[in-house]
Order: sequence, then structure tokens, then C-alpha cells
Amino acid sequence: MIPANTRGPGGIVVRYGDTEAAHVLSVYADLRCPYCKRMELDLGAVMERAADAGRFAVDHHFGTFIDDSAGGSGSLEALAALGAAADEGQKPFMQYLRVLYADQPSEDVDAFADRENLLRLAGEVEALHTDSFRQKVAERTYLPWAAQVSAAFEESGVRSTPTVLIDSTPVAVINSMGYAVTPEAFLAEVTPP
Repeated sequence: MIPANTRGPGGIVVRYGDTEAAHVLSVYADLRCPYCKRMELDLGAVMERAADAGRFAVDHHFGTFIDDSAGGSGSLEALAALGAAADEGQKPFMQYLRVLYADQPSEDVDAFADRENLLRLAGEVEALHTDSFRQKVAERTYLPWAAQVSAAFEESGVRSTPTVLIDSTPVAVINSMGYAVTPEAFLAEVTPP
């Protein structure tokens, strides 16, 4: 089972934006990573609007290494739920991604491992009020897919999150203080000369 709106072998990349985009912003993240949360909450909507305007497509690559380092299975479970959201469309996927980051537990709390919690959070996204979505989360339909996505992340050579590339050129999204760069600084980096 591979979710909709994915690409690559086994659907290991979740695409937001034009499937034929000339430029691609590759975002490597872990759903339990606090720095990824800072990036998403400050720059996620900026990336989404830029993709909507056709500047680039956003390819999401997800790791689950915090499950290994902090213990638990929340990154993997949340990723499987995101797969179910991708089936409902690109916008519901992005909305749910933002909701998950907004409600991200501290790294030592594995709240995303609780499927009832994932479904409760999905209640904030109207497009996910479907029996199909709820069933896929409850039955962990996309857990094997999530494991494949995680394995592909491990093999990517990316060693930290968030890592962001525009057409394979690194983009700074977190500053030296550990916070997200400004939208203006981000957009200046991803605008072709």
C-alpha cells in the first residue's frame, strides 16, 4: 500500500505542489524533532505558498531516528497517519503536518504513538473527517510504508534534521540561535539568480 501524492520507489517521498515542477525543495525532517517544529511553524506556510505560486514543489523526506534515540514509535506512527492524510489530498496532508508539529510533544514523551491522539489532532483538519482516513489510522494501514520511508531517509546520507535543499543546494532554515530564519531570508535563498 502506497499513499497518493507520493513519488519515488515505493512512494518514499511525499510531494506537495506541481508534479512537473522545474525546481524542487527537498525537506528532510522527523515529526518528533523540535527544530523541525520551529522550521515548519515559521516557514511551512511560506513554503506552501511558494509551491502554490509555482516557484518550486516541496518533496518531504521523513526520518524516524528520534524513535530510536528517545525511545518509542511516535515518529513512525505519525508518519503512517500522514500517509493516510496524503490520500485525502495535498492540502490535507500539509494541514495535518502543521497540526502535528503544533502539538508536538517533548522528545521524551511518545504521545504520537497513541493512535487516538493522532485521530484527535486530525479533527482540526476538516478534510480528514472521513471514515477512510480514520480507518487507515486505526488499522495502521501505512505503517509498512512509513518504515520504507524511514529506511530511505537512513540511506539518503542526510544526518540531521531539518535539512533543506533547493535543487540539491543546501538552504539554511535554522539560524545559529536554533530558531527558524526569517521568511525573507529563506525566500532569498531559494530564489534562482
